[in-house]
Amino acid sequence: MDHQDHHLGTLPRRTALAALAGAALAGATALPASATGRPSRTVRFATFNASLNRSTQGALITDLSTPDNAQARNVAETIQRVDPDVLLVNEFDYDDRGTAAGLFLRDYLAVGQNGAKPIRFPYHFTGPVNTGVASGVDLDGKNGAVTTPGSDAYGQDAFGYGWFPGQYGMLVLSKFPIDTRAVRTFQHFLWKDMPDHVMPEGYYGDAARSVLRLSSKSHWDVPVRVGHETVHFLVSHPTPPTFDGPEDRNGRRNHDEIRLWADYIGGRRRGAYLYDDKGRRGGLRPGARFVIAGDLNADPYDGDSYDHAVRLLLDHPAVRLPATPPASAGGVEAARLQGGANASHQGNPAYDTSDFGDSAPGNLRVDHVIPSKGLVPGANGVFWPTSDDPLYRLVGNGTTVPTSDHRLVWQDIHLR
Repeated sequence: MDHQDHHLGTLPRRTALAALAGAALAGATALPASATGRPSRTVRFATFNASLNRSTQGALITDLSTPDNAQARNVAETIQRVDPDVLLVNEFDYDDRGTAAGLFLRDYLAVGQNGAKPIRFPYHFTGPVNTGVASGVDLDGKNGAVTTPGSDAYGQDAFGYGWFPGQYGMLVLSKFPIDTRAVRTFQHFLWKDMPDHVMPEGYYGDAARSVLRLSSKSHWDVPVRVGHETVHFLVSHPTPPTFDGPEDRNGRRNHDEIRLWADYIGGRRRGAYLYDDKGRRGGLRPGARFVIAGDLNADPYDGDSYDHAVRLLLDHPAVRLPATPPASAGGVEAARLQGGANASHQGNPAYDTSDFGDSAPGNLRVDHVIPSKGLVPGANGVFWPTSDDPLYRLVGNGTTVPTSDHRLVWQDIHLR
C-alpha cells in the first residue's frame, strides 16, 4: 500500500451499474497465454503495485535474503502466472546498490512458485526516487522542517512521502534490451516550472515553492528495444490525491504528475518547458511509440482525483486505447460482495484494479497501461481471480491481503 493509499478519498454518490456486457470480460478471467504462445511481434506490457515496501530502510533486503518470504513469493507467482515481457513494479524499495532487485530476480522470479514457471528478465532499470528524501523545508506547516528519517512528520516534509529515502520506489523489468544510456528521468523537475500548474495558492511559502519537486517518486522514460524498434516505457507513481486538507495539495499534485506525461507526449511546443535530470529539455519526439504505465492513483470516474486527472491520458490524441480496458471477473465479484461505496460507483467494476476500503473509497481503477498510436493493442486483463479459482489465494477478499491491495494489469501490444 502507498503510505495510506487504501483510502483514496471520499466518493460522490452514484447510480448502480447495469449488468456487464459479455465482451468486457471476454478472456479476462482466464490466465493469459504464455510468451511462447504469442505472435513474435507481440509484447506484453504490465504494471503491478506489488506492495514490496517496508517500514525501515534495508528491511526489504532482509526479507528477500531468504527464498521463503510469503508475500514476495506471492508477488513472484503473480508475475509468473501473467508472464509479462516488460513490467513496472511500483512500491519496491530502492537501494543504491540494487541489492533488493537482484535478490528478487534471482531467488523469487527465477524460481517457480507453487507450480508456476520461472520467469527471467535479463534487463532491468531502477533509480533514486523522491520518496523519503528530505526537502529541508517545512512542507506541511507543522513542526518546522523535519530532517531526521523514521517518522510521519519526516515523511510529510520529504519531497515525496516516505520514512526513509527510496521507500515506495520503482523497478522496471524487461525481457528485451533497455537502452540505459537513453533513459530520461525527471526526479528533480520543480513543480513551479510547469506552466499553468495547479499548485494550491497560498499554501506553500516561498522557500517550499522554490524547492518542491513535482514527482512524488520519479518519472522515467525507459526506451525498450524490441528487435529494431524502440518503445518508450513511460512509468511513474503519482501521489494519492488525499491525506491533505481543503487546499487539496495532494490531489493537485497528482493531477500535475499525470499532466507531465500528457505534455511529454503532446508535441514539441507542449513539452518544451520540461527538463530532465541531465538538463535535456523537451518532451518525446513526435511519432515515437510509447506505453504509459503505473499506479497513477486516479480513476476516470470515481475516487477523489482532481478534475478527473487520468482523462488527460485516456483522452489524449497521441494514445490508442484497446477496444475495452483491461478487465477481470474478480473485480466484479469483489464489488458485489463487498458493497459499501462500490454500490454507488459510476465506473465499471470489471475495470477495477485495486481493492480498497469499502466505506471509502471502494475499489477503483487506478493502475493503467496505455499504448500509443503506432502500436496495435491486443489482449489484456487484470489479474483478479474469482473466489472459486485456485489462484484466489493470491488476491484475498480485501480483509485479508496476501500480496497487495493492487492487481497486476497487462496489455498485449502488436508491433506493426
